Amino acid sequence: MPWWFFRQRRVTNASVTPADSVQSTPRPAVNEAPQTGSLASRRYLDEQPYLLPKDLGEVNRLDFQHYVLRSALRGNYLAPIVQPRRILDVGCGTGQWAIELAQQFPQAEVIGLDLEPARAKATTPPANYRFVQGDALKGLPFEDETFDFVHQRLLVLAIPLAAWPNVVRELARVTVPGGWVELVEAGTHVSHFNPAGPATQQFLYLMGQLGALRGLDNEGGVLRSLDSFLHQAGLIQVNRQDIDIPLGDWGGRVGSLLSLDLREAGKAISSLIAARFQMEQQEVLALIEQAGQEWNTLQTRYHVVAAYGQKPYHS
Repeated sequence: MPWWFFRQRRVTNASVTPADSVQSTPRPAVNEAPQTGSLASRRYLDEQPYLLPKDLGEVNRLDFQHYVLRSALRGNYLAPIVQPRRILDVGCGTGQWAIELAQQFPQAEVIGLDLEPARAKATTPPANYRFVQGDALKGLPFEDETFDFVHQRLLVLAIPLAAWPNVVRELARVTVPGGWVELVEAGTHVSHFNPAGPATQQFLYLMGQLGALRGLDNEGGVLRSLDSFLHQAGLIQVNRQDIDIPLGDWGGRVGSLLSLDLREAGKAISSLIAARFQMEQQEVLALIEQAGQEWNTLQTRYHVVAAYGQKPYHS
């Protein structure tokens, strides 16, 4: 069954507060639901495999997700970059990562690329940052050997498994010789939650089956292969780091934010899961809350992988 066969229009309102400062911008075709009782509209990009919504609630979730990852990585990147002149962030979301890189390297031009623009909450982009609209699945709209540092993260729910090698080759194509490519991905498979209780296992199974309809990875292959993708793209000095982050209130502020992040992401697709598996949406929401309780009881850790490699100099 092709991924576009299943489309859902109504999902439960997440508790995330929309970002007040996000400005209205032109946008591609979306599926959007009207307000109905306690249910609020969620936007999904049409004709895209991306599983999560693209709306104001997602803007806020992506921003605090950024802070969780920055804490886990102890910075915004791991690659040994020094004074890059041009930086590209593929799948930039709200642009928060790229904006912070633009502030850190004021001499560099920093470009954020995504399917549509979205502004980070209460953030005025610096002059050396700009947004470019584009789709990594259709090729990057840049010439060969343009960027000193190319960054991409958290697109496991956006890039079909079969497309990953070509996407990473595109990242390498636009990187200058001697430049670096960095990938950061978080787990969506039960093996990435250690330990995983029964509610967590059930929800991940349902989400995985939903993603499989769109060709997305539901077996953990992307995380296992991040460094291999870089090698296949011809990069050298490839380095991989596996990071386990405390998940739940037991893990302090970072654990609490990560729990909120994952629960809100689950709520955002709860109606899609309910419709696909002929469940009541409240049943799916209850499953998400049970999973959150398990993370505290079992002191679950969540698996994230970062990998980077260097484009070789011409011989």
